[in-house]
Amino acid sequence: MHFIPYGKVSIPLKLPPGTQPDWVDYQRTDLASNDCIEYALEHPYDCSLLQEAAQSSKSAVILISDATRLCPSYLFLEALLQRLNMAGIPDGQVRIIVAIGTHRKQTKEELIQLVSEDVFKRVLVMNHSSLPEDCVRLGVTSRGTPVEINKHVVEADFRIVTGNLEPHALVGVSGGVKALFPGTASARAIEHNHSLSQQYTSTAGVVDNPIREDLEEVLQFLTVHFLFNVIVDHKRNLLGAVAGDVIAAHRAGLELVRRTFLVEVPALYDVTIISPGGHPKDTQLYQSIKALKNAAAITKPGGSIILIARCEELYGNGILQYWIETIQDRSVMTQKLNERFVLGAHKVEHIDRVLKHHEVYLYSEFPASSVRLIGFHPISDLDSFLAAHLSDKSLKVAVIPYGGLTFPQLRQS
Repeated sequence: MHFIPYGKVSIPLKLPPGTQPDWVDYQRTDLASNDCIEYALEHPYDCSLLQEAAQSSKSAVILISDATRLCPSYLFLEALLQRLNMAGIPDGQVRIIVAIGTHRKQTKEELIQLVSEDVFKRVLVMNHSSLPEDCVRLGVTSRGTPVEINKHVVEADFRIVTGNLEPHALVGVSGGVKALFPGTASARAIEHNHSLSQQYTSTAGVVDNPIREDLEEVLQFLTVHFLFNVIVDHKRNLLGAVAGDVIAAHRAGLELVRRTFLVEVPALYDVTIISPGGHPKDTQLYQSIKALKNAAAITKPGGSIILIARCEELYGNGILQYWIETIQDRSVMTQKLNERFVLGAHKVEHIDRVLKHHEVYLYSEFPASSVRLIGFHPISDLDSFLAAHLSDKSLKVAVIPYGGLTFPQLRQS
């Protein structure tokens, strides 16, 4: 019997007899040991060793990912703190800021899980605030994005960004400067940068795009002194790590990212069954939409997508929920977004692009009424639904168990 991730467990995927799906998954590579953390720190790209680079600084800030990301910050924070201590910066002069952008705040318990209990006791750990009064305006990028950064980040003598590297639909690849911006930017700054997606297109795995260029232009206004990024699998096991200059080190990790997460398929499918990969990728609709877009990339026009995502936090964004539940229909929403980009609500456009070509069925903890308002069809009994929906044995079926990390692409003939 096959299983597929759902929340923090895996559930049976009971396909009808005779159904022979193609399993589309990211490439399993040899796992790296924790030694790769030390190796990366001892071999930084285009940068001095961290303990040397920070020697003239009296305070430091470390930016880390929130709980919706796979980055295992708890594995490397002690190594970063040790080197800051070696540089003469005591724990009392170090802040760890969770670069949540406009995502929800992390609870105290979640902060401890992100950094480890020992680190939580050593240094101040806090959520970023995207309120304008909590940010400092430093300028404007050439594409009109206001550069407004968390005041604690601006005031620190030494800035370290961390995160994990994986393909990203908006900026090509995650990580790099992204922890600083949008991670610790004001809401209006983030909204303007994201609005560039209405003017420019980007490709997962390719960093040469105007939206990432807009992010990296922020470095002209505020220096990032050191980067530490990891590449991990769906269980947060290390596949690799890079450290050093925020641009050079980021680019050094791209080959492994592309080799691991970009997957070619030979043809389009009639039905694609996809899970974002379980927790934390499927905790909310806001994040699960990324997997939905990956499924759409290999599903025939008119074909169907079966999204298996727990979504215990439901929408995951109040603005998205408000739009879906109060505005008449999706055409009105997309028209309004064309008139003015609204962060959070912009996910409606992502949903709309998929629904124009595919039927989407959702198995989740969402109430059936909410699923229908989104534009999807609710699944109450997964086994019965699969038996009925896949009764035609001529259907070409794909299963993507880790859809948040697997970026399938149609093979070019």
